[in-house]
Amino acid sequence: MTQHPVIFIDGEAGTTGLEIRERLATLPVRLHSIATTHRKDPAARQDAMAAADLVVLCLPDAASREAVDMAAELGEVAPRLLDASTAFRTAPGWVYGFPELSEAQAAAIASAPRVSNPGCYPTGAIALLRPLIDAGVMDAQYPVCINAISGYTGGGRSMIEEHERDGGPAFELYGLGLEHKHVPEIHLHAGLGRRPVFVPSVGHFPRGMIVSIPLHLDDLTGGVTVDDLNTVLAARYAGQDKVHVVPQDAGLSAEGLAKSDRMELRVHGSPRHRQAVLTARLDNLGKGASGAALQNIALMLGLSA
Repeated sequence: MTQHPVIFIDGEAGTTGLEIRERLATLPVRLHSIATTHRKDPAARQDAMAAADLVVLCLPDAASREAVDMAAELGEVAPRLLDASTAFRTAPGWVYGFPELSEAQAAAIASAPRVSNPGCYPTGAIALLRPLIDAGVMDAQYPVCINAISGYTGGGRSMIEEHERDGGPAFELYGLGLEHKHVPEIHLHAGLGRRPVFVPSVGHFPRGMIVSIPLHLDDLTGGVTVDDLNTVLAARYAGQDKVHVVPQDAGLSAEGLAKSDRMELRVHGSPRHRQAVLTARLDNLGKGASGAALQNIALMLGLSA
């Protein structure tokens, strides 16, 4: 690897690509770009890949798969890959780019040739659920229901234009066919044995996200309390720089961590009624997208983010 690693962003004109490009100014790297007129030229893109130490793919799923095949054709000079699409988040041979997933995950990302950047909703859901499954507090067959709201920037250019030009809806549920593309990712990486019900929504604000998961404590394992849940999460993320377990609030604004790369986890609950609500608050474009990408880039290149 060169003294200043070379990064090529394939798809740098999109929402995530533009923000990653901007954030790379904080790292000692060199960005390799191609002319706007050649951004869809396969030969120019492959040449750019050959010149890079790391290629960040900010493309739709089908285009990402094509780009991965293109990189593989380079053989011994093929670059390492970080993919921001949904295409490889559950694929064999790819390391899931959530460093806080387990004690070994950051090291796995650092050495991996191919890393899949997590989705925004799964980042919050997995952060809340995986520690409970691993600790035996929640059975893998628990009927998990996940509700979430995101700022409209998570919907890409067309949704951004709709909200900023016409105002857009104040609140909109979607994915009600229960086939949202993030469900397999949550199912696998949270360690669930039963497919979760996931209901996403969009609010009329640009950035921010809350993922919430209601729980009946009597359906968990061994007389678990609200405090027990908090203890499990706090132990899991102790010492982490990006993920913090904080005290419960009476109410939360989804925009509270806009433009931040942090994520806040809370356990809200009623000991009297034996009920709890887990919440994860993050920026859908921060820890939920480009912030996570920067964290993974730094790990893969051995840099400090």
